[in-house]
Amino acid sequence: MNQRNVARSMWAWLPVGLLAASTAWAEPKTNLLHQWSEGSDAAAIAKLGEMYTAAGGKWEQTPISGHTANTLAKLRADVVSGNAPPAVQLKGPEIAEWNDTGKTANVDALAKAEGWDKVVAPELLAVMKPKGSWVAAPMNIHRVNWMWGSKKAMDKAGVASMPKTWAEFNAACEKLVKAGLICIAHGSADWTDATTFDSVVYGIDLDLYRKAFVQADLGALRSEGMVKAFEQYRKMIKWMDPGIAGRSWDTALNMMATGKAGFFFMGDWSIGTLNAGKFTEGTDYLCTQSPVDWGKPGYILNADSVVFFQQKNKDYIDGQQLLAKTIMSPQFQTIFNQAKGSIPARMDVDLSKGFNPCQQKSQKDLQDSIKAGTLVRSMAHNMTVLQKYRGAMMEVITEFVNTPGMSAKDAAKQMADAVQAQK
Repeated sequence: MNQRNVARSMWAWLPVGLLAASTAWAEPKTNLLHQWSEGSDAAAIAKLGEMYTAAGGKWEQTPISGHTANTLAKLRADVVSGNAPPAVQLKGPEIAEWNDTGKTANVDALAKAEGWDKVVAPELLAVMKPKGSWVAAPMNIHRVNWMWGSKKAMDKAGVASMPKTWAEFNAACEKLVKAGLICIAHGSADWTDATTFDSVVYGIDLDLYRKAFVQADLGALRSEGMVKAFEQYRKMIKWMDPGIAGRSWDTALNMMATGKAGFFFMGDWSIGTLNAGKFTEGTDYLCTQSPVDWGKPGYILNADSVVFFQQKNKDYIDGQQLLAKTIMSPQFQTIFNQAKGSIPARMDVDLSKGFNPCQQKSQKDLQDSIKAGTLVRSMAHNMTVLQKYRGAMMEVITEFVNTPGMSAKDAAKQMADAVQAQK
């Protein structure tokens, strides 16, 4: 079988509308600017390129390694030079900020024809439609407030089940330390520090999270509730091992998975790495929401999305329609998220086959959190406050992690002062 026929057979299941697009347009094409340059992220985005090509498009990509700021710097330079990319991986307030420039392109007609408003998770609608028009297509939903537990370490320490409250968690850590184990595996980066603190603040006081991390309210940032959150985080930092400096998040994940540490706080992109390492849920590790003291199902949401920018070249304009259609197809949402560890942004995709048990739990917990009114977007992963406020918060959080003598009260004050300085 020649290469062309192989490609046709591989993608025979694609919707007729997607395949027909290749005959409707001369050469729809795209160039996606993104930051998924390594590991499971790169593997997942490769799936999009394969599907886009199979649907008749010409796929190009510009991966930018490192922090989100690097991608944003490249985007700004391209827009200023009059060469805006046709598609960019952006999320949260960044989408609204770029939409305010008048440079984004909407895909309302396609969204209406395919009924996106009815199937996309409601918390994402305002993000994808900052002023009422669809300018972005959501690729997935990540859950940030996962707590991963090592079955081996927990059994050794006599921890019978995953802790549900912070008091239960602290008691479990005492048992793990007594058994000669590390309680919390952790890596050294500002975003990993903030990811864990996201779960701490949220689990202690949901209203505080919304005021401080969604609204950047200065009073909430200085409050006794925030001091209490930092006090809990100080306990947790003491239960981390001294070797966190220079450690990557996936190395820390491996410490939990292999039983060297009891717990690990990280989003569900961990699943892609756990799957690649042949670790099994229920045998090697357990997954549950991070502890909450308010007794309801909770969910901190992060989502990757692709934003479209105005183009003059018809091939790129047509390519944006094809790319949006591909991203929002149930087939892409399934394949992409199975590879990445997240769940589909479409709530109507069946996760009963081919998805990790933790992904299946994630979808159910998302639905339960929506019903309970506890769903929030993540500060740590740039889904709430402006980047300048997020950066100020993260700088103080990381300083707190790396400064044993810094008090919780001083940390709360410094974080509020840092945000105030940006207003």
